[in-house]
Amino acid sequence: MARKVIGPTGSRRRRWVFLCTTAVAIAIAVLFVPSALAVHDEAFQLDGDVIASTTTNYGGNTQNYDWDSIFTSSGANQSPLPSGFTAAGFKTDYTLKNGGFGNLDNSTYTQGSKDIDNVGSWVCTPANNVTDKGDIINAYATAYTDGTDQFLYFALERSSNNGDANVGFWFLQDGTVACDASNGTTNFTGAHQDGDIFIVSAFTKGGDVSSITAYRWNGGANGSLGGTPVAGGGDCRASTQQLGDSICATANEGTITTPWLTDNNGKNTGFGHSLNHGEFFEGGINLTATHLGDRCFNSFVPDTRSSQSLTATLYDFAVGKLGECSSTTVTTPTPAAGSSTEIPANAQVSSSDSALITVSGVPKFSGTVDFYLCGPGVAAGANCQTGGVHIGSQQTLTDVSSPYTATSASVTLTKVGKYCWSAVYSGDTTRGVPGSSDPSAGPPPDTTSQSECFTITPKTPSLATTAGAGPVDFGQPVTDTATLTGTANRPGTGGLGDGSINPTGGNGPAQGTITFTLYKANCSTLATGTGTNPQTVNVTTGDGTYGPVSFTPDAPGTYHWVASYSGDSPNTNGTDHNTACNDTAEDVVVRQIPTSISTAQSAIPNDSATITSSVAGNVLPATGTVIFRLYGPTAGSTALQNCQAHGDTVGSGGLLYKETKNNVGGANSVTVGTTNTTTSVNASGTYYWRVTYATGDTAHTGRQSDCAENTVLTFNNDSGPGTLFP
Repeated sequence: MARKVIGPTGSRRRRWVFLCTTAVAIAIAVLFVPSALAVHDEAFQLDGDVIASTTTNYGGNTQNYDWDSIFTSSGANQSPLPSGFTAAGFKTDYTLKNGGFGNLDNSTYTQGSKDIDNVGSWVCTPANNVTDKGDIINAYATAYTDGTDQFLYFALERSSNNGDANVGFWFLQDGTVACDASNGTTNFTGAHQDGDIFIVSAFTKGGDVSSITAYRWNGGANGSLGGTPVAGGGDCRASTQQLGDSICATANEGTITTPWLTDNNGKNTGFGHSLNHGEFFEGGINLTATHLGDRCFNSFVPDTRSSQSLTATLYDFAVGKLGECSSTTVTTPTPAAGSSTEIPANAQVSSSDSALITVSGVPKFSGTVDFYLCGPGVAAGANCQTGGVHIGSQQTLTDVSSPYTATSASVTLTKVGKYCWSAVYSGDTTRGVPGSSDPSAGPPPDTTSQSECFTITPKTPSLATTAGAGPVDFGQPVTDTATLTGTANRPGTGGLGDGSINPTGGNGPAQGTITFTLYKANCSTLATGTGTNPQTVNVTTGDGTYGPVSFTPDAPGTYHWVASYSGDSPNTNGTDHNTACNDTAEDVVVRQIPTSISTAQSAIPNDSATITSSVAGNVLPATGTVIFRLYGPTAGSTALQNCQAHGDTVGSGGLLYKETKNNVGGANSVTVGTTNTTTSVNASGTYYWRVTYATGDTAHTGRQSDCAENTVLTFNNDSGPGTLFP
């Protein structure tokens, strides 16, 4: 094939023209019908330098952005990228040694690596003798969309311009492509996917691009590189490229300045910020116009080569990460994240999750979404980053638009504890869209994110108690009854996870126990007596009344009942009543057994007393004491006055007679009398008896007949029951 140069050397209009057969020319003309959206008419400058200030204008459109609009002087992405630029990547392919350019390059091809081979067949090796004109210094790429069409722009710098150059650019959907020969010769990682793009171009030392051609990889890892070009063009600055080209490239015609470090003199003294003519190459392709769009390109691999042939010998390469597509998954659970929900009476809480999947880089995407639920019992500060129970079937997304909301199946939760959802989007391998999840399996803070977690708390029932009526006579039992309300059913069984998610078995009423405790008056000492204290009653039917329970104290006094419910799940909060002993309805009095006393007088003065227990069948203690005292009048005092003075010395204070009866008792009712045969009374006087009864124990009350009877003209006897004594 012959070629000739049109235009003067160094001219922006200079271009290569190939003299081909008529048939080939017609075929290429049909293949490359110009697109209405020229790749170099968009916002990005394809003018042979990296500086945006050298503004260009094509087709009436001004290009305001260049590589320094995309990257900082260190090669980092500008933040944010200019409008329309969706991704960018910068790869440095040199090493430094003693402050200058190093000879070692760990990214060169070896062992017959060819572009027609799959990625895994490429082999890299370290080298110290890469040809200067084939030595890549920096390579970079960016993705752009004008709202309708999708574009890729790419560039590389080579170390020397001593000769024409052939370069290739792979745009790969696989984001894992890499090859590190720092430890010796090794194979690439990663694989081709259907629709990967290979672009090959030739440019001269003087800065002219003769041609640029794009090819498509067909099939996946076991596919092949199509031999028929899918796009072709020439120098972006040539006049023929203004007709609406879909692909073009250009190189620098003179020395240019770069914001980042580069090298322009082989491995000698050219390390700095300038490139000589023909050492900088850049190009662009309209993916939409060439039917290569609607997918994401996450890696780019430029290479230098011996020719434009698809089987050319490969020299140097660099692997850059473009990351054109991204996906994020943001989930929203029900109940809401961070919420605490008390489990209801039926012990059933409905829960679901929704995942908002946002994909950038492609208008449509596919893939699958899986939802997982962890719990109950997720640790504090943890989430459902991995594992969990798969909820429902895998959801398939087919050509949906971003953002897209996927919703999980609803589940019924019957157990208290902390639960966390997670959602995993698979990514779209066909379009190169990476997967994502929430919470992600990445580094913190995702490992502790609580955006998908909520808590179901135990039910707190209510317990009311009612003591039996009082007062209660000593020796009789006291009782208490409890009413339990507000319980929740037990967790279900046979479901997912621990069996409580979507249970298949019933979850009957709450169980547990109610404990009744009787305290003495100080409310800190357990009551003693007959029976069990404390005592428990099993709860079998949830809400309801339990009891009564009874206990017989061994001493009179005031007592207090306290009750508590110890529930089973999900009623583990339990509840109690009257722990402060301040509920008077829970107080009960055990009183002493009442006694009564009656008296009868004899004419000489003698008297008798009958001591009776008020409780039928109750035996009075045999240790009782009855004392009879007879009073008469004295000077200035009546017999009644003397009696009421309670004098105890016979012959003084009007006390005429005193007789003591010991060991009175031993029966329910006992009568004792005086045996006076010597003490007489004056018939004209008034005489009064005072009789006292001391029980000899604490279970019975003492009594007295205090000057209630006299032996004057009328005998007045005390028929009882008397008043309390002492």
